[in-house]
Amino acid sequence: MENVSEINRKIADNLIRYRKAAGLTQAELAEKINYSDKSVSKWESGNGMPDVYTLIQIAQTLGVTVGELVGEKIAPVTEIKAEKKTKGLHLLIMLLSSGIVWLVATCMFVLLHLVAPASPAWLSFVYAIAVNAIVIIVYASIWKQRVIHFLAVSVLIWMALTCTYLTARFVSIAVGNSYEALWMVFLLGIPLQVLEVLWAFFRSLFKKNKQTISNKIAVVEEVAAAEKETPSEEEKAELAE
Repeated sequence: MENVSEINRKIADNLIRYRKAAGLTQAELAEKINYSDKSVSKWESGNGMPDVYTLIQIAQTLGVTVGELVGEKIAPVTEIKAEKKTKGLHLLIMLLSSGIVWLVATCMFVLLHLVAPASPAWLSFVYAIAVNAIVIIVYASIWKQRVIHFLAVSVLIWMALTCTYLTARFVSIAVGNSYEALWMVFLLGIPLQVLEVLWAFFRSLFKKNKQTISNKIAVVEEVAAAEKETPSEEEKAELAE
């Protein structure tokens, strides 16, 4: 039977292996499980081990089972790296889509400059920023990249207001109206940005509560599975015979 130090060492080795395979630093892993990086460092040095609840959190974060994390069986690193490659593919798709947006904007700029030299053709690039933000929001929503989604929505809010202001300004100049009060359109961005921050906060809070409930259910299932797999005293006696 393994002693405590051997178990700690095995968990430490597996934790280091799976964390690096997942492309996470100690600080990033600690943030995901709501611990300090010092705690993760202590576990990886073999000077202690996380409790069962935390082990389940770590296993879910790294994409392995608790059994693989404690050393009962080893998960292939290629499967862990697959998620990292998927994230890279998502980033590539975003970049390519953004490139298409800017290609169209450049074509519009050239076309307007040739057809109507006096027109503000450079507005094509301003509108492109807003359109690019919409594209990123769509992808971030599909792939559940919350940080990118939040940033893209913030960019969209302020660029939409900027496009509105610039367009209204040029129209006002063309018809001979005053545009001095148009800057007030940016005041709309303040409540919109506050609503976006509140929405992101409560969504994150809801996600954490949901994850906590899922982890508790997982703990119960793990304990139940362990009790089911552990032979009773009568079964042990039968096996001995």
